[in-house]
Amino acid sequence: MAKIVLIHNVPNLGEVGDVVTVKDGYARNYLFPRNLATKWTAGAQKQIDLMQAARRKREIASVEDARAIRDAIQSSHGVRVFKKATATGRLFAAVSSADVTDAVQSQLGQKLDRRTVVWQTPVKTTGDFKVKLHLHPEVEATLNMTVVRER
Repeated sequence: MAKIVLIHNVPNLGEVGDVVTVKDGYARNYLFPRNLATKWTAGAQKQIDLMQAARRKREIASVEDARAIRDAIQSSHGVRVFKKATATGRLFAAVSSADVTDAVQSQLGQKLDRRTVVWQTPVKTTGDFKVKLHLHPEVEATLNMTVVRER
């Protein structure tokens, strides 16, 4: 068994900065090559503390706050994201998580972290899309997003 530190959120395993014990093959063949984790060392504990402090700063404080943000997002008509596109509607660059969170903040007044956006598939065309937001471990929201050609 290997003791590792997660660098990124891994579903069904843990969040950034968590120290977990996994089987050697899982760490060596899956987590390490994808840069999802590093080996745990005594010196890495300081880095772990910094990652956990940063996570506490950016995450939504409570379930009630997350539910309030979810209700505000779902009661709205959605957001419009403006991107450069061809005449046929194909985008020059895919819509990013930062584009979505900037649109939510400017149009709905809700501040979100870009890591809350969960993509099913990349958005590379103009049109209407549904975007999943993971606001809190217990609260998820669906945002209606319209991608419009920028003139």
